[in-house]
Amino acid sequence: MLEMILHIITEIWLVTTDMAWWLIFGFLVAGALSVAISPVWLERHLGGGGFGPVWKASLFGVPLPLCSCGVIPVAASLRQHGASRAATSAFLLSTPQTGVDSILVTWTLLGPLFAVFRPVAALATGLLGGGLVQGLDPDPHQVAQDGKALAGAGRVERPQGVRAKSRAALDYGLVTLPGDIARALLVGIVIAGILAAVVPPDFLSGYLGRGALSIALMMIVGIPIYVCATASVPLAASFIFMGATPGAALAFLIAGPATNAATVTTIGKVLGRRTMMIYLATVAISAFGGGLMLDWLMPRAADLLPQLSGAGHHHEGAGWFDHLGGAVLVVVMTRSWWLARRKGACCEGTCDAGAGEETLEFAVEGMNCSHCSNSVTRGVEELAGVTSCRVDLEAGRAVVTGSGLVPDRILATISGLGFTPSLKD
Repeated sequence: MLEMILHIITEIWLVTTDMAWWLIFGFLVAGALSVAISPVWLERHLGGGGFGPVWKASLFGVPLPLCSCGVIPVAASLRQHGASRAATSAFLLSTPQTGVDSILVTWTLLGPLFAVFRPVAALATGLLGGGLVQGLDPDPHQVAQDGKALAGAGRVERPQGVRAKSRAALDYGLVTLPGDIARALLVGIVIAGILAAVVPPDFLSGYLGRGALSIALMMIVGIPIYVCATASVPLAASFIFMGATPGAALAFLIAGPATNAATVTTIGKVLGRRTMMIYLATVAISAFGGGLMLDWLMPRAADLLPQLSGAGHHHEGAGWFDHLGGAVLVVVMTRSWWLARRKGACCEGTCDAGAGEETLEFAVEGMNCSHCSNSVTRGVEELAGVTSCRVDLEAGRAVVTGSGLVPDRILATISGLGFTPSLKD
């Protein structure tokens, strides 16, 4: 029993060391993107008709490190600020499947070809879904960009100067983003380590088989499981180790991050039932078709470009540099979790209101990451009369300060972002 526990711990650590440096590098790139690309900039480029916004939404979504919960309020905000239904759908489809951190982890655990194919599949999914929505469920009239909202969005302070931007990028890349995915990533690594330790290689091959059936089964497995793009990679690597085909693993990587109850419900609420059905059909078509294509491509790539088709690391061992990377990753994750806990307690009780101002407190259900809380803050602060909105993610509440506050408007704004708010007594 002790030997088995030690074996599991060893496998968990080897999974961690395999992905550590790539994941840290991905965090840093994601931090740079968070400073370079603002929500206001996205909104201005995703508005209007035609296929151009769909293409931009699909392309912008591929590198952004937004998980399936974090993409919901961002997409709802894009819709509220003028993005078309088709562009919003494309963004919702391409974004949660990948991110710079996820792509780099895919490279080290699943190989270069898989890492290249995955973002291409995400882009194709966004284009397909956005095109179908534009053709089958177009906007009856283009949503007009709210000039006041965009002006209010400018109230959100952006860092100015090289030093401030560098500090903001490091804060997001090494604190906010790791804190957002820490729990899901830990679960994924632990499960992958356990499977590698206790399940024999090729165990699944006798059950899944090869071809379309195995891809369909892995797609079905991925649909009800809530996984983020990065945390799902160790699981996919374990499935391949146990005998699943690369295409079946890809089907899991597409269906898992792109579908969960919150995403589907919000799409139906914000974009309509027909768009929701198109979204689900697009995910199914992309997961199944992408899986078949990858399984067809893998053996041919192995003959033509053996270096590109490498299957990644298989935990044979780790050198001192790998162990150092694992230790650094543990420190980053632990520190981000601790700072997130401290930040959540920064507004205990009620926040002080100025002269002539009032304070309202709301319970907000459904927030899971910093993107959720940031979307609530931004949306509420755009309302007339609101001075500030402080969101406690851990406690699930928002404290709004201002003059002439209208509770129903605040409730409608938060609800429009995909959350469930209520006014606290």
